[in-house]
Amino acid sequence: MNYFNYFTEIEDTFIRRRGKHLLLSPMDWALIESWKEMGVPLHVALRGIEHAFDSFEAKPRRRSVKTLMYCQEEVEAQYAEWLDSQIGAGAEADENGTHLDELEAETDERLPFSRAAIEAHLLRVSEELKQLCAERKRVRRDDFCDAVTRVTARLDELAQDFRRSARPKAESLEESLTSLEKMLDEALIARLSSKELAAAHAETEAQLDSYRSRMEAATYRQTFDNLLLKRLREQQGVPRLSLFYL
Repeated sequence: MNYFNYFTEIEDTFIRRRGKHLLLSPMDWALIESWKEMGVPLHVALRGIEHAFDSFEAKPRRRSVKTLMYCQEEVEAQYAEWLDSQIGAGAEADENGTHLDELEAETDERLPFSRAAIEAHLLRVSEELKQLCAERKRVRRDDFCDAVTRVTARLDELAQDFRRSARPKAESLEESLTSLEKMLDEALIARLSSKELAAAHAETEAQLDSYRSRMEAATYRQTFDNLLLKRLREQQGVPRLSLFYL
C-alpha cells in the first residue's frame, strides 16, 4: 500500500462513515501521518475507524463527529491488539531450536477454518475480482472497476498480514472483509442506471410479495436489501468475501 493510497483510503472511509463530505483538517492529516510512521497497517487503521463509528452510532448523540481525532483511541487500541498478534511471527524456531508447529496447531484450533483454507479463500476471491475487473476493462472502464482495484489491493494486504501473523484473529479479519464487501456493494449500486436499479427493485419486491404481510417493517427492509444485493452480486459475478462463504 503506497503512501498516497494510505491517506486516501483512510479519508474515504472516514467520510463514508460520517455520512457527509467533510474535508480533513491539517490536524487530521498529521494524525494519519503519525499512524503511518508508527507502522499502523492500513487495514488496522480502517478497522479502528469503523469500530469508533459503530460505537458512536450505538449511542446517538446531538453532536456529530467532525474530526478524525475522534477515532484515534480506537485505532491505536486496534494497533496494540494487532502488535500482540504478531509476537512470534516470522520466527522459524524458538531458542531451543524447536519449530513452531505446536503454535500453528494451537492457532488453527482458535480459527473457524484452517489457516490454509482461509489463505486459499483470500487468494481465490482476490483473483476472481481481478479477473472480473480485467473483463470489464475490455468493454469499458467504470467506477465499479476502480472500486474493485482498491478492494483487491486491500485483500492482498489482509492475506499477507494473515499469513505472517503468529496468532491471527478470525473476528478481526471478518470485520475487515465485511467493510470491503460494503464498499463493493455501494459501488455496485452506484454504477447502475435508474432503469436497471428500478428493475432490480421490482424483481426483489415480487420475490418477497407473499411474505411481506408476515414480516415486521424492519425485518422486511433488511430482507429486501439482502436479497437485492444478492441478486446484483450474482448478476455481476461479484464473489462474497466473508469467511462464512468459505
